[in-house]
Amino acid sequence: MATISFWGGVGTVTGSKYLIETNDARVLVDCGMFQGLKELRERNWQDPPFDPKSIDAVLITHAHIDHTGYLPRLVALGFNNPVYCSRGTADLIKILLPDAARLQEEEADYRNRHNLTKHDPALPLYTEDNARAAIQLIHSVPNTGEAIEVAPGVRAGFRIAGHILGSSLVLVELDGAGADHKGRRVLFSGDLGHYDQPIIRDPVPPPACDYLLVESTYGDRLHDAEKPEDALARIINDAVTRDGAVLIPAFAIGRTQEIVYLIRELEDEKRIPILPVRVDSPMAAAATQVYANRTEEQDEDYASVLARRERPLHTHSMLTASTREESKRLNDETGTRIIISASGMMTGGRVLHHAQRILPDANATIVFVGYQAAGTIGRRILDGEKEVKIFGQWIPVRCHIERIGGFSAHADWKEVLRWLEGLPAPPRCVFNTHGEPEAAEAMRDHIAERFGWRVEVPQYGERFELE
Repeated sequence: MATISFWGGVGTVTGSKYLIETNDARVLVDCGMFQGLKELRERNWQDPPFDPKSIDAVLITHAHIDHTGYLPRLVALGFNNPVYCSRGTADLIKILLPDAARLQEEEADYRNRHNLTKHDPALPLYTEDNARAAIQLIHSVPNTGEAIEVAPGVRAGFRIAGHILGSSLVLVELDGAGADHKGRRVLFSGDLGHYDQPIIRDPVPPPACDYLLVESTYGDRLHDAEKPEDALARIINDAVTRDGAVLIPAFAIGRTQEIVYLIRELEDEKRIPILPVRVDSPMAAAATQVYANRTEEQDEDYASVLARRERPLHTHSMLTASTREESKRLNDETGTRIIISASGMMTGGRVLHHAQRILPDANATIVFVGYQAAGTIGRRILDGEKEVKIFGQWIPVRCHIERIGGFSAHADWKEVLRWLEGLPAPPRCVFNTHGEPEAAEAMRDHIAERFGWRVEVPQYGERFELE
């Protein structure tokens, strides 16, 4: 027999962790960090609900912090076995995890120096040494579906999911796991990509499976009808009339590259003036190079642009701030400029330092271009709160607030159904994951109504037998 238990990515869009257990192996799929609400963040500091030393392998669907950010902590607690992921994901993890650790160490140092902590001293969840130890465990595999043995009686194959570079559907095959002693196939969608987004390929159709975990981030909504490039042009041109700064909190991996790509296209088409563009994220700069190198996952449009231009992910007046000193110098700039900085949900990182200056400015604009989880600063601003706490200080929100829904790299509910239509046969059960409660419940209803399948919405810590 085999079971699956849910230790993250349920009831929330963060902290994804799914544990498969058989008589012979224990495999963890994704190892994400919790973000947003305080009660979720506190789980990062609690002892994990399983012994890290007992895990035979970790499988990673993609590089985002809510799917990988707990991995160094797991290693610090004793995990020392292989971590499997696609080649693109491996490239990005090698950038992301040390950067995440460095940001945590910098923030702990900042809080200690400015006496902004209830803990004495404030500590990072993990260090750069922990992150580099985790990187040493990575085994990269092609994102083309070939199954490899990852633990005794357990095989896994990775296929393109179209969310960010390297993102994967992961099909886990379990030998003799069912009550009939036959094998079972469990498919993890990871974060399923939004169709027709720039740069990377669309998600491939799902392979046959007995059990399916599918995300439900946008289970209760559809993407905006306005094209992202049209919305971006409108917002930038409005900012020019006010001579105000534009701050775009953006995920360093995926979203930053897409925004830069579209700003460059808008400049080329003369739909916006050439403005100073400042990418304040060392991780984003390194990730951009990975996007250029991984040609096997580029869509046809991006590949054709890359053949014509030396740097399609670079605007006409762009600077990247790599060091802390370069980031601080951006504070001296005035007038209309575009600052793209992580983190995308304003849970930490350099974007918070820019927000302290831009949020109170009535002429400035903040633009949200991705999902804002409950409890994050980004969500509070988007929900209309008049002031938010940043580094222990209450900052008034007087700037213009914009949201571009079409930028999301997540499939909305109609696109999830479109993807599910490609299944060769109905699964025994679908588990809706990676969604806030209302979204997950809505996605369940959509799937049940369209296909008539059995759908479960797991709770934290819930365990199911893979019969």
